Amino acid sequence: MGIYLNPGNKGFRESVCSRIYVDKTGLIARTNELLNTEEKFICVSRPRRFGKSMALKMLAAYYSRGCDSGELFAGLQIERDPSFAEHLNRYDVIYLNMQQFLIRAKHQGVTEYLEELVIRDLREAYGELFDGQESVLAAALEQIYAKTEKEFIFLIDEWDCVMRERQEAEELQRQYLDFLRNLLKDQPYVALAYMTGILPVKKYGLHSALNMFFEYSMTDQYALEEYTGFTEDEVKGLCERFGMSYEETGSWYDGYCFKKFRHIYNPRSVVAAMTFQNFSNYWTSTETYEALKVYMDMDFDGLRADLVRMLGGGHVGVNTRSFQNDMRTFQTKNDVLTLLIHLGYLGYDSETREAFIPNKEIIEEFENAMSVGGWAEVMRVLQASERLLEDTLRGDADAVAEGLDRAHMEVASILAYNDESSLGAAIGLAYYSARKDYRMIREMPTGRGFADVVFLPLPSAGEPAIVVELKYDKSAKAAIQQIKDKRYTKALEGYAGEILLVGVNYDKDGGEKRHECVIERVECAKV
Repeated sequence: MGIYLNPGNKGFRESVCSRIYVDKTGLIARTNELLNTEEKFICVSRPRRFGKSMALKMLAAYYSRGCDSGELFAGLQIERDPSFAEHLNRYDVIYLNMQQFLIRAKHQGVTEYLEELVIRDLREAYGELFDGQESVLAAALEQIYAKTEKEFIFLIDEWDCVMRERQEAEELQRQYLDFLRNLLKDQPYVALAYMTGILPVKKYGLHSALNMFFEYSMTDQYALEEYTGFTEDEVKGLCERFGMSYEETGSWYDGYCFKKFRHIYNPRSVVAAMTFQNFSNYWTSTETYEALKVYMDMDFDGLRADLVRMLGGGHVGVNTRSFQNDMRTFQTKNDVLTLLIHLGYLGYDSETREAFIPNKEIIEEFENAMSVGGWAEVMRVLQASERLLEDTLRGDADAVAEGLDRAHMEVASILAYNDESSLGAAIGLAYYSARKDYRMIREMPTGRGFADVVFLPLPSAGEPAIVVELKYDKSAKAAIQQIKDKRYTKALEGYAGEILLVGVNYDKDGGEKRHECVIERVECAKV
C-alpha cells in the first residue's frame, strides 16, 4: 500500500467503527455496474459535509488491491450484492485529495507536484515497467498498462477546489482541467473515475474539458439520490435510537428534494444533533454567513425579491442551465440561485424547477447574513414577527391586521403584492419567528384544495395549530368560510387539539389599512 496508490481501508474502518454509522455501501453496487462502461466517469457534487469524502474512503477500501476488506464489509448492504466478491480488492486505486495538493504545492505547479508524488508511489510498485525519468503520470500509467493490462480506479476528492479557491487564476484552471482530461479521457487503463466536489464539471462557453463525465449534482442525483444524504427511514431509525424527535429533526435538517427520494437530510448536522442531543445550527462550523451574504447582495434584478419570497416559505422558478459551474461567472440571478443550490443554501425540485430554503438550519444562515447590513427592512419584519405570532395566539385580529400592514410597508419596495402567491410569501415572512415552534407548510394539500399556509406545532411547542387562508381583494370572512367549506382541518393528520383559523384579506385600495383579519378557534379530534 502507498500514500496515493492503494491507500488501504483505515479511513473507512474509522467510519464503520464510529458511534453513528449509516450504511451507504449500496453505492458500491452502483459503481460496480459502471466499471469499464461508457458511464464509468462519475462526477458527484454536493455541499460540504454531505458525506463525499466518506464515500471515497469506502470505495478505496473496497477496490484497493493489497487490502483484505472482506470482514470490514461483513453484514453491510453490499455483501448481499452478487457483484461483491467479484470486485473486492481487485484493482489498483489512485486516491487524490486535490485540496491537499493545492495547499502543499505552494510555488510549484499543482499538477506537476501531484505527478511527482504519485509517480513516486507508482515507482515503488511498478518501477521496472516504465521509464525511470518519466515525469508525466499519464505516460507512466500507459506503460504499466501496455505491459500488464492492469486497470486503475481513480478516486478524486475536492476535484473543484482549484475553481473555488483560485477563482481569478483562469490559466491555472485550464492547465488543471487539461491535466485531468489527458489523465483520464480515452485511456485504456481507466476502469472507473469517481470525482467529488461542490461544483459540477466546469464549463467553458458551450463546451467542457471533461465532457466524458456524467454529472450527479444537487439539481439531479439520478440513481445516486439515496446516497446524497440521510433518507427518511435512516433518520427515523436514528431518532428512535437516540430518543430525539423525528418531527423536529425534519424541521431543522430535512428539505433536500429529488425525484424519488423527496426528503433528504443533511447527514453531518443530523449526526451532530444525535451526538450532542441538541437541535442547533451546525452549518456554521463548516461555512460562515459572510460567504452567503456575498451572493445575496449581488445586484441582479429580481434576486432580492426571490430571496424574500423564499424566506417567506415560497418557491421560485430557476433556470439552472446557464450556470458555468464556477463561483465568479454570473450573468443573471438564475446563476446566483443555481450556485446557492449547489452550495446547499437552497433546495431544488427538479420536477417543478423551483428553488426554496430547505430547513430551519439554513434559514438561520440567511438571517445571520442579513443581520450585518443591507437588509434592514426585512430584518425589521423578522424582529416584529414574534409580536405578530403572540397577537395571533391571543386571537387579536385587529392587532394582526395592523402588524401585517406594517410588515407590508417594510417590504413593499422589494416584494410587490400582485396575487395571492405574493401575499402568501409576505405572510410567511411576517410569521418568521413561528418557525421555532412550528413547521410551516405553504400550499398544503387537503384533499379538497390547498390550504395557503399551515403552521403545525412541533411536539415540544405545546401551541395550537394555525391554518391561514388568504384572499386578495375579497374578504377575511370569505377566507374563513373557505377553510370550513373545504374542511382544511381534516388535512392535519395525527393532530388533536385547538386549531386557529385565520382568514386574511388584502385590499389593494384600502388606504393605510389594507389588511383585514378574522380569527376563530376550533377543537380538532385526532384524525
